[in-house]
Amino acid sequence: MLGNLAKKIFGSANDRRLKTYRPRVAAINALEPEIAALSDEALRARTDAFRAELAAGKPLDDLIIPAFATVREAAKRAIGQRHFDVQLLGGMVLHEGSIAEMKTGEGKTLVATLACYLNALAGNGVHVVTVNDYLASRDAENMGRIYNFLGLTVGVIVHGLDDAERAQAYAADITYGTNNEFGFDYLRDNMKYELNQMVQRGHSFAIVDEVDSILIDEARTPLIISGPSDDKSDLYNTIDKLIPLLGAEDYEIDEKQRSTNLTEEGNEKTEQWLREAGLLTEGSLYESTNVTLVHHVNQALRAHKLFHRDKDYIVRNGEVVIIDEFTGRMMPGRRYSEGQHQALEAKEGVTVQPENVTLASITFQNYFRLYKKLAGMTGTAATEAEEFAEIYKLEVLEIPTNLPVARLDADDEVYRSSAEKLAAIVTEIESANAEGQPLLVGTTSIEKSEQLAEYLEGKGYKMIDFGASGALDKLYASARSGKPSKNFAVLNARFHEQEAYIVAEAGVPGAITIATNMAGRGTDIQLGGNIDMRLKQECAGLEGEAREAREKAIREEVAEFKKKALAAGGLYIIGTERHESRRIDNQLRGRSGRQGDPGKSKFFLSLQDDLMRIFGSDRMDAMLTKLGLQEGEAIIHPWINKALEKAQQKVEARNFDMRKNVLKFDNVMNDQRKVVFEQRRDMMAQDSLEDVIAEMRHGVVDDLVASHVPHDAYPEAWDIAGLAEEVQNQLNIAPPLADWAKAEGIGDEELRERLETAADEAYAAREKMNSPELTRYIEKQVLLQTLDHLWREHLVVLDQLRQVIGWRGMAQRDPLNEYQSEAFELFNTLITHLREAVTAQLMRIEVVPERPAEPQLPPMQAMHLDPLTGEDEFAFAQINARIDAGEFSPGALGVPEPSAPRDPDNPANWGRVGRNEPCPCGSGKKYKHCHGVLA
Repeated sequence: MLGNLAKKIFGSANDRRLKTYRPRVAAINALEPEIAALSDEALRARTDAFRAELAAGKPLDDLIIPAFATVREAAKRAIGQRHFDVQLLGGMVLHEGSIAEMKTGEGKTLVATLACYLNALAGNGVHVVTVNDYLASRDAENMGRIYNFLGLTVGVIVHGLDDAERAQAYAADITYGTNNEFGFDYLRDNMKYELNQMVQRGHSFAIVDEVDSILIDEARTPLIISGPSDDKSDLYNTIDKLIPLLGAEDYEIDEKQRSTNLTEEGNEKTEQWLREAGLLTEGSLYESTNVTLVHHVNQALRAHKLFHRDKDYIVRNGEVVIIDEFTGRMMPGRRYSEGQHQALEAKEGVTVQPENVTLASITFQNYFRLYKKLAGMTGTAATEAEEFAEIYKLEVLEIPTNLPVARLDADDEVYRSSAEKLAAIVTEIESANAEGQPLLVGTTSIEKSEQLAEYLEGKGYKMIDFGASGALDKLYASARSGKPSKNFAVLNARFHEQEAYIVAEAGVPGAITIATNMAGRGTDIQLGGNIDMRLKQECAGLEGEAREAREKAIREEVAEFKKKALAAGGLYIIGTERHESRRIDNQLRGRSGRQGDPGKSKFFLSLQDDLMRIFGSDRMDAMLTKLGLQEGEAIIHPWINKALEKAQQKVEARNFDMRKNVLKFDNVMNDQRKVVFEQRRDMMAQDSLEDVIAEMRHGVVDDLVASHVPHDAYPEAWDIAGLAEEVQNQLNIAPPLADWAKAEGIGDEELRERLETAADEAYAAREKMNSPELTRYIEKQVLLQTLDHLWREHLVVLDQLRQVIGWRGMAQRDPLNEYQSEAFELFNTLITHLREAVTAQLMRIEVVPERPAEPQLPPMQAMHLDPLTGEDEFAFAQINARIDAGEFSPGALGVPEPSAPRDPDNPANWGRVGRNEPCPCGSGKKYKHCHGVLA
């Protein structure tokens, strides 16, 4: 109570912070008439003047007012848009290295131009990070007109560029690209063998669009550069056949922890089946020699019991494609790690792809912490403010909207069963549709979006195929007539190619759009429809007066449609389920009420929803039964909203702790990664590594002597034979060690010196034979390639250590401390092995009379995909190559065929039938309308 009173009197911390920016906004507005009077050339010349001031020592902060005023005027002239005052506030927040939370439709893309221009003046490069290639290209093109007008260069990093094109893009003043591309280039740069082959030029300042998605959601998994390993497809397929034989009593499922385990009875059955299959040849399943089998069994069990088709993944083009839980989009290049993806492929009967080995990896947390200054913008960040502050040292500031938000957020309606909830949703859809109100219905999975679609079809509604000709005419015809529409569109991973059209027309009066989550779609829902999209579609091929007339007609119709949509109450958001994260719910709500438009949002829930079911709805169901809640009745009360919000907060806190724990372990690897990458750069920058190689050679001698000659011991206690063998193996020389040991007065130090001299002389002779110039080149290549090889092996060992270190907690020891200690020892071992391997190679190297071929990077692919895009551009090239090779047709859905012909009279042998396939019974109907009808 006291806190609320103080907030009313003094304002919140957010308000007080923004208040300090207001005088600057006033000063920028005061400059506007003066700046507006400048010619284009004079306005452009201000860029050179600003740079001259910075070169003379003027702080960047002193240029905020004139620079922002310059960008505002340039935007008016270049793209016809003027920054609002609240957008100036957002630009200042970004410049100071914080997160600007701005509602959907407030123009975040334009806001970024202010901070980008100001920071680009320093000449160190500014990176703007977007969630997909389309947005990177679009924003670079649209906002690039402002930068080019002011004399700055703009680059864009998208998939398919070669190193020369990437280097050129990074050399620009401002570079747009995706988080995957930036991270992938960083890892690849640190696998290069020459400095001039590296494409990035440093990490000065980055602005991350949809910062919550990139720095929170994607922080759960690292970006991995991997290469192929051995093929174990037979093993996956064999074990997969055993899992369906297990009964419900043979395993346990923990949905909260997303884990499965065999019971004792299930373990005994599995061991017996594995013995019969010839896979378990000795001992029990859990003996150390059978640890690989245990891993494969567990992954197969998870694939069958925890991963659900059309919710967690779909099968398309003969491949298992992951569905992102946040957006419902396909992620075609992303694969589950540790054999989980192979287990799913075996389950679905498609080709099992080989596992991959890690060549390099980094989390996005640690990649973006490389930047000297980091900023971000999104519509939903406040709920994750604690994580941004703790992990990235980023403060979240809420920027007020340009116009007041007029959206009405209704209380949730909670029903006892999913069937009751579904009926209530359809009733609400029919009621709003009768008024001509555009509807956006958000679901949490493909499966649930298709359930709702089928329910609507049962009520006489028809799904619009946006890929078919005339689809939009049906939508517009209803909007023109003002009669209730009986058409709806479905936006999920199955129809992602039509996404832009579906989203663009979701604001047409009477439009009904069912969407599997709505985060980061990149296309605004505008009431009345999207003019630009319609002009692009309907004016293609038209010229002259015909085009002008058509454009005019479209603009007038969209304006008329907008009036109807406004009169009907604006966009109505219906949520069919609460997500674990409040952020995702807020993103769905935020699609309505942009720029002061009216709107409404309401969530419909049931006690059978995943969130309610997993997090304890049993007691609530019993309580409601006692209270006499009748079928079809709902609970509606603000207390319910608060209770749900608290449950979501607990889940978010748990997920934060999990991500924080992952980061603690990754920080250990990150410290080592930074050392290795920094040393690599230093080596590449030096013309000669002669001193480094000599130091390594002497280090090997020191180790050999220390391990075979005890300090201050008599020669009789020396292991001369062992020393001679090791010297021959590692240094490729055979000095008279036995004679030296017999020499009077010799000690371990003198022996060490003699060995070093002998090794140096042998190396000098080899260098003279090969020529000093060629030797210097060989030294660098051998050192870098050996370091890379050992580093990759080290990553594998650390990953394996990370998986088992948790068991140390059983012995009352802190797993993190144990991991740090063992990782440090492993790193020391890596350094020792590097010294020995490089020395042994160089002491034996023989040069043929040809310059060695330039070392090539190994085959690799990125193993991380932005959850908000559904498009891993790194994988598209591989998919297209397979299509070109005729391995599968690009349009075919990869639904696995049953192993035996289907008996129309025996559904038990039909196997898995696609919901849109003809029913195997021979009725001629689709399966979903026949034997696959939902109960």
